[in-house]
Amino acid sequence: MPPQWLRSIIARMNNNTIELEQEFERATQARMRGNEGQARVCARRAAGIAIRDYLARRGIRPPSASAYDLLNLIKDETPLPPDLKLVADHLTLRVTEEFKLPVEADLIAEARELCDWLLKN
Repeated sequence: MPPQWLRSIIARMNNNTIELEQEFERATQARMRGNEGQARVCARRAAGIAIRDYLARRGIRPPSASAYDLLNLIKDETPLPPDLKLVADHLTLRVTEEFKLPVEADLIAEARELCDWLLKN
């Protein structure tokens, strides 16, 4: 049987994976209902879960619970590849007065790419 500290890490990783998948499922369901705004919120929350995990594995206490704040932190403070810095930027963009993103982007797919990288690094 693995030591307690290892079991705790494994349990946290499993919980984070479950939470991530739930957020991505909510995002997909929101998009299917035509609620792109809610889909963006869920994609952003999923990214926040992965960022908190990434920081915790480095012994860094997340300075905020806000996914928006954490996205701004990682795009400025971590060694993200340039394409993923752009993803973090997309996830923090303000929508226009028509509630549209000012760029063409699939935030669910982009958030998934970002989360995959954060969980592997």
